[in-house]
Amino acid sequence: MGKDFKVDNELYLRTLAKQFPTIASAATEIINLSAILNLPKGTEHFLTDIHGEYEQFQHVLKNGSGAIRRKIEDEFGNSLSAAEKRTLATLIYYPELKLDRILAEENNKTDWYKVTIYRLIRLCRAASSKYTRSKVRKSLPKDFAYVLEELLSGRIEMSDQTAYYNEIINSVITTGRARELVVGMCNVIRRFVVDHLHVLGDIYDRGPRPYDVMDTLMAHHSVDIQWGNHDVIWMGAAAGETCCMANLLRISAKYGNLNVLEDGYGINLIPLVKLALNTYANDPCDCFKLNYREDEYDATDAELDKKMHKAIAVIQFKLEGQKMLEHPDFDMNERLIMNTMDLEKGTVMVEGKEYPLLDTNFPTLDPDDPFKLSQEEAEVVEHLRRCFVGCEKLQRHIRFLYSKGNLYKVYNDNLLYHGCVPLNEDGSFKEVNIYGKKYSGKALYDILESYARKAYFSLDMEEKKKGMDLMWYIWENKNSPVFGKGKMTTFERYFIADKQTHKEPKNPYYKLMEDETVVKRIMKEFGLSGKDSHIVNGHVPVEQKKGESPIKCNGKLLLIDGGFSKAYQSKTGIAGYTLVYNSYGMMLAAHEPFVSVEKAVREELDIHSDHTLVQKVVRRKLVADTDAGREVRANIEGLTQLLEAYRTGLLQEKEV
Repeated sequence: MGKDFKVDNELYLRTLAKQFPTIASAATEIINLSAILNLPKGTEHFLTDIHGEYEQFQHVLKNGSGAIRRKIEDEFGNSLSAAEKRTLATLIYYPELKLDRILAEENNKTDWYKVTIYRLIRLCRAASSKYTRSKVRKSLPKDFAYVLEELLSGRIEMSDQTAYYNEIINSVITTGRARELVVGMCNVIRRFVVDHLHVLGDIYDRGPRPYDVMDTLMAHHSVDIQWGNHDVIWMGAAAGETCCMANLLRISAKYGNLNVLEDGYGINLIPLVKLALNTYANDPCDCFKLNYREDEYDATDAELDKKMHKAIAVIQFKLEGQKMLEHPDFDMNERLIMNTMDLEKGTVMVEGKEYPLLDTNFPTLDPDDPFKLSQEEAEVVEHLRRCFVGCEKLQRHIRFLYSKGNLYKVYNDNLLYHGCVPLNEDGSFKEVNIYGKKYSGKALYDILESYARKAYFSLDMEEKKKGMDLMWYIWENKNSPVFGKGKMTTFERYFIADKQTHKEPKNPYYKLMEDETVVKRIMKEFGLSGKDSHIVNGHVPVEQKKGESPIKCNGKLLLIDGGFSKAYQSKTGIAGYTLVYNSYGMMLAAHEPFVSVEKAVREELDIHSDHTLVQKVVRRKLVADTDAGREVRANIEGLTQLLEAYRTGLLQEKEV
C-alpha cells in the first residue's frame, strides 16, 4: 500500500513539476497561496424562488440585498448627504439608465465626471480589497484594465501622485470615454461586492420572464443552483418527458404566461389552440379561470387561454394516469382519480368518498379507457414534445441548469436545498423505494440526482426512460425532497368545491424544523457538524404578516422564500427573503415589493429591506475558513512536497 502511494505521489509531483519547474517558482507559489489564506472570505448572496420575476430579481442582484448601500455607507459615512448616496447607489445599480438622466440635466458634465469617478475609485478600491491583485486584474473590463489598475493600486491623495491620476482622469474625459469608464466601474463594483451567488431553486413558472433570469445567471461570474420542483419540470420537458411538459404548460396557462413559451422560447402553440377551440368551443371553462395580472395581460385573450388551460389540464391528468399505472412502485394509486368519474351522475370518487363534479364536459374522455389520449390530443403532445426537445434556447438554458445545478449543495459549511429532507413522524429519515432499492437522507438525494442527469444525458434508452419518469416523480411525488407534501391536489382544486379535498399535508420535516436533534441529524447526514453550520432552505413561503420568522432552530435553519413571486405576496406580506454571508457573519433581508426599474432610476428608489443579523462571527472569516481555503491548503501541501523532492534529489529542476 505504501509503495503504491509512493509511486502515485511521485507521478503527481512530476505532473506538478511541469507547472513549477524550479525551487524558486514552487516557493513563490507557496508564498502567494499562503497570503491568499489570510484574505477575508468573499461575500455570498443567497436567492430563491425567483419564479420568473425578472425585474425584482435583477434589482436584488444588483444591490446585493443592501450590500452596495452598506459599502457606500462604510466608505463615505457623513461626508456625503443621503441624497448623494442614493444617487451613487442608483448609478451603480443601473449605470446606463441613470447616466442618461443625469447627463441630460447636468450643466457641467466634466466636473460631474471627475467627482463621480473619484467616488467610484474609492468604492472600487474598498470592494476589491479582499481579493488578490491577480483576481482584480482579471475582473476589470478589457478596455480600461490598465487605467483602472493604475487608479486602484495607487494613492490618489498623495501629492506626488495627484497630478498623475488627475491626468489619467482628464484624458479619459477629453477622449470621450468617461461614460464607458463609469459604466465599467459600476459593473466592477457590483462584481466585487458579491463574490458568489447561490440560487436555491424555482427560477421558472408564475412570473413572466424566466428566460431573462436564465440569461442573467449564465452571464454571472460565479453561481450555483439548487434545483427546485418548478425547475425540474422544465428540465424534464426539455428532455422530452410529456407529464412534465403538460404540467408546465398548464401552469403557464393558469398564470397568463403562455407568451413565455411562445415569445420567450419560440414554442409553437397553434396545435394546442386548435385543439382547445375544436374541443371546448362552447364550453365556458369556468373551472379554469386565469390568475393573471390585469395591468400586464390582455383580457381579450382570457377566453381562449381558459380553453387552452382546460385542454392541457385534461391532457396532463391523462398522461399522469398512464404514468401511475405504469409505475405502481411510485405508490401513487390513490391519485388515480379521472377513472372514477361518473359523468352521468356528475360525481367523482376521491379516497373512497364521492363528491359532485364542478365540470362534467369531457368530450375527449373514453369511458372504457379514461387515460387514453384522443388522436388530436396525442398529435398535439407529440408536436409539443418535438418543439421542447428542439428549442435551442431552452436547451441552452437547461444545460446550464445541469452544469451549475444539483439537488443540494454543501458550501462553506452550509447545506443548501430547495424543499425538505423527507422524514418520518419521529424525525428519522424516511426510506423511499426507487426502482426496487431503498434510499433515505443524502442517499435519496444522490440517487434522484443521478437519474435526473440520466434523463437528459444518458445514451442508454432504458436508463434515460427511467430518469425521465423520475423527473415527473421529483416534481410531485410525496417522497420527493423538492415537493415535500403528501399529495398534489391539482385535480381536486379544479373540479371539487369541498376545500377539504384541496389540502396538501406537508412532510413531518416542516413540523420538526425547530427540533435541534432533527436539524443536527440532517446536518450530520450531509457531513456538517461545525457550530457555524446552517441549513439554508428554499421553497417555503414565510408568512411574515402572521408573525412567522424565517429563522428556525435557534438560527441553525433559515427559510429564505418569502414570496419573490407576486402571486404569493398577498399571502406573505413581503416580496421575498434573501441572505448575505460575508466575512463578518450572516444577515437576512426581507424585501418590500419592487415597482419597476424605471421608477427606481427616476426616483432613486431602492427596495426597502429590513435586515436581521443571523450570526455575527467572533473572528472575521478568512479564505482559510472556506472550501476554497481547503483547496489552497491542499495545493500548498503538494507544493511543499515538490520542494522537498527538488531538495532531496528525487526530482531535478528544469531550466526555464
